[in-house]
Amino acid sequence: MKLDPIVTSLLDTDLYKFNMNQVIFHKHTSLMGQYYFKCRNEGVKFTQEMAEEIRSQIDHLCSLRFKQDELDYMRSIRFIKDDYVEFLRLWHPMRDYVSVKLLNSGELSIVVDGPLFSAMQFEIYLLEIVNEVYFRFKYDYNKLLKSAEERLDAKIKAMNEGKYTFKFAEFGCRRRLSREWEDVVVRRFCEETKNCVGTSNVYLAMKHNVTPIGTYAHEFVQMYQGIPSIPLAFTNHYAMQDWYDEYKGDNGTALSDTITTDLFLLDFDRSMVNNYTGVRHDSGDPYAWGEKIINHYKSYGVDPKTKLLLFSDSLDFDRAQKLHDYFKDKTKVSFGIGTFCSNDTSEEALNIVIKLQYVNGRPVAKLSDNPEKAMCQDMEYLEYLKRAVAFRLKRDSLG
Repeated sequence: MKLDPIVTSLLDTDLYKFNMNQVIFHKHTSLMGQYYFKCRNEGVKFTQEMAEEIRSQIDHLCSLRFKQDELDYMRSIRFIKDDYVEFLRLWHPMRDYVSVKLLNSGELSIVVDGPLFSAMQFEIYLLEIVNEVYFRFKYDYNKLLKSAEERLDAKIKAMNEGKYTFKFAEFGCRRRLSREWEDVVVRRFCEETKNCVGTSNVYLAMKHNVTPIGTYAHEFVQMYQGIPSIPLAFTNHYAMQDWYDEYKGDNGTALSDTITTDLFLLDFDRSMVNNYTGVRHDSGDPYAWGEKIINHYKSYGVDPKTKLLLFSDSLDFDRAQKLHDYFKDKTKVSFGIGTFCSNDTSEEALNIVIKLQYVNGRPVAKLSDNPEKAMCQDMEYLEYLKRAVAFRLKRDSLG
C-alpha cells in the first residue's frame, strides 16, 4: 500500500512548536537535542511495510518549504516576530536528522538528532505520520471513519442540546486518525457548535479562520536541564523567565508538571503569578491540582477568578464537563482535548509520544505528577533529578 502525502504543509503542527522555537531561536541556538519515540500501548507491533511507508512519508516531509501565504499568516499572529518568520522562510526539515528502525520485536524506533531549534520541529509531523500509517495499514479505514463520524455527530448533538457546556480547543493533530479527518473535526466543531474556541493546529486555524492556541510543552522546561550553569531544581524559574522576556505576558499559560507541580509553585512567585494568565494541567489528579493552584493564587492575594486553569490530560468530553462544573465558579476554566476529538473510533487509539531525552549530550527528563508518565533514557540521571527536586522541596519547606 502506498499512501498520499500525510503532511502537506509545514504549518500542520501545534502552535506551541513555533512558540517554543522562537524562544530557542532568540536565546539558545547552540543547543543540540535528541528526541526518542515511544508507544505506550501494550502489544502494539509495527510491520516492515509500515516502517517503509513511514520512511517514505518522512522523505516527503523533508521536501516541504513554507509557502508565502503561510509565512504571512505566521506574521499575523501578534506575538510571532518578523525575524523568526524570516528564519522560517529559510528553514526546512533535514532528512538526515531522523532515523527509523523496526526492531525484531515489532517495536518502532525513531530518533531525531540535531540542533535543538530544528530537531524539535519534527515531533508533531512524525507523530501525525506514524499514527495515520498505523491506522490505515492495520484496519479498514472506511469502517474507522464511519465510527468516528457517528461519535462526532453525537458530541455535536450533545453540545447543542446543552449536555456539554464547557469551552475547549481541539488539540488532536499528534494522534489524529488522518489529516483529512482532523480537518473535518475542526470545521464541524467550530461551525456547528459554540463550544470550540480554536485549535492547536496552525494550518487548520489558518484554513478555517479560527484561533490558533498553545503556549509551551514539557520539552521547553526539560531543555534547561542540559545547560550546565542552571541548577536542575531551578529549571522552571529560568524557563518562565525566558518565556516572559520573549512574550511580555502576551502568551502566558504556564505548564506546571515538568518536574512536579510542587516544585513549580516554588518558582511561580508573585511576579510570575502576575505575568502569566494561567496554568495548564497535564498529569496527576486534576481536582487536587486545581485546588492547589487556586490556593496558591489566594496566598498572593490574587483572585482566582481572574486566572485560567487549562486542563489537557487525556480528556474526554464527560471528564471535561465534570471538571468544568466543579471549577466554573472558582476560576476561569478551559480545556484542550486531543485524541477524543481527532481519533475517537471503534478501535483503541495509540498513545504515542516523541520526547526530548538529551541536550548537548546530557540526559534530561520529565517527572510529571504521574510517575507512569516519566520518560528518560538514563535511569541513573532520572533518580538524580528526583533527588535534586526532593532536596529543594525539603529545604524550602524548612525555610
